Amino acid sequence: MASLTRRQFAKVAGAGAATLSLGGLLAACSNGENAEAPAAAAGDAAATQPANQVIVSMTTGSEPAAGFDPLVSWGCGEHVHEPLIQSTLITTTTELDFKNDLATSYEASEDGMTWTFKVRDDVKFSDGQPLTAKDVAFTINGIINSEASECDMSMVKEAVATDDTTVEISMNKPFNALLYTLAVVGIVPEHAYDDSYGDKPIGSGRYLLEQWDKGQQIILKANPDYYGEAPKMERVVVVFMEEDASLAAAQSGQVDVAYTAATYAANQPTGYDLLNCASVDSRGISLPTVPAGGTKKDEGGEYATGNDVTCDLAVRQAINYGVDREKMIENVLNGYGTIAYSVGDGMPWSSPDMKCATDVEKAKKLLDDGGWAAGSDGVREKDGTRASLELYYSAGDSVRQAIAAEFANQMKELGIEVNIKGASWDDLYPHQFTDPVVWGWGTNAPTEIYNLNYSKGTGNYACEENATVDAYLDEALAQPKVEDSFEFWKKAQWDGEEGIAPQGDAPWVWFANIDHLYFAKENLKVAEQKPHPHGHGWSLVNNVDQWSWK
Repeated sequence: MASLTRRQFAKVAGAGAATLSLGGLLAACSNGENAEAPAAAAGDAAATQPANQVIVSMTTGSEPAAGFDPLVSWGCGEHVHEPLIQSTLITTTTELDFKNDLATSYEASEDGMTWTFKVRDDVKFSDGQPLTAKDVAFTINGIINSEASECDMSMVKEAVATDDTTVEISMNKPFNALLYTLAVVGIVPEHAYDDSYGDKPIGSGRYLLEQWDKGQQIILKANPDYYGEAPKMERVVVVFMEEDASLAAAQSGQVDVAYTAATYAANQPTGYDLLNCASVDSRGISLPTVPAGGTKKDEGGEYATGNDVTCDLAVRQAINYGVDREKMIENVLNGYGTIAYSVGDGMPWSSPDMKCATDVEKAKKLLDDGGWAAGSDGVREKDGTRASLELYYSAGDSVRQAIAAEFANQMKELGIEVNIKGASWDDLYPHQFTDPVVWGWGTNAPTEIYNLNYSKGTGNYACEENATVDAYLDEALAQPKVEDSFEFWKKAQWDGEEGIAPQGDAPWVWFANIDHLYFAKENLKVAEQKPHPHGHGWSLVNNVDQWSWK
């Protein structure tokens, strides 16, 4: 079984793959030994496609490198989505409220250290064996003990099935955001799990894996023994391709839904609508808050930390106030995005105090008052240090490159020099704690705030350390009811005196939430979408079982 860390997954997701011939893929659909209904051949899709089938293109990075294994990354990895093949204890609605799936009820102890779930007793895996609380405990413990897992369950001590329909989850620390994780963790069968599970998954979800042609396509078919409402869309074909190939496939009518980007949106094919899905897929830049000279360990090893320019609070605050986010959205995204002031804008846990309107004069004054004076070349200096930054971005991502270039251009007006550098992930990570980096983040959970800003957070690239912020984040996670946590998440961002907001520590500068764009056939009814998290892929088909043809 392939082992992928969170970092390795990011590299795989950002890697390019050869452009594929859709005609060959769809022909392969009909040649599978287990295929029940042949997919359309190239050029014939519109004429012969079954009424209960949909063909969707996704990015090459959307193919699950480790297969359909929730103990590694499927559904609950860096790019979260509902696992489809497996059931989850709970799920989230389009309003992001929690809804029972396998669970019939759940509750937390008053101290937040124990969660108890009651599990329904009428569910069977696709091999006919019953699903019990023992399988739930096996899955959770498997993630905890798996070095390859991208799912963070470090806050969980263990899960124990006290009987066939009850599982108790003991915590290392109160962490109510575990519920958001459990909403995407697919339950696997203890009796049928081994190293080959990712290739041949057995689940109890809405769909079964019918065929997987690696590097090309995945075919799912409706699970006839699913305990819930039978899927309207009985067959889902997912083909993996680059942006230009996805556009060509839509232009020739060979796919029903084709992912696209802002740069291609004007090329809407005849017979297709432009499906614009709101997202919390945020783009922003980390601003290291400590001076150069330190070191920090993470999963990749030990790295240097600190930046002698961004460690100055005046610089970080000035950057936040000086950037024109509207101009960036127009120039980089062709208007297909919304301004982001934080990771998770518009969510119940987001704070209005993160809003930071463009004010170039205020930014300049912050720098003036902070002792940063313009040099002979227009670049500011302070105590012999030039306000000059190296800004890194993933070289394979044209949008991040454009964001970096636009940011560098805007910073000239403030007297801050920004030199942009495209790099592979291998070459980028050694700079993660020392230089600003263009990152992409965002999930339908408040855990991103925690990961990016908690002193020991897994994504704390800015090296933020604020005891008050940590205390608020811990308090948020300690609430027995998730809805009671929102006020503490907001206080961590700004409590009136301190926090991670632009007027506070400002460890990040956020620009935009990127709209997720798709070309969808006019006669296809796509069900209402949740806000899409980071990752232009499987989140679209969270509710594909509810799609239908008009």
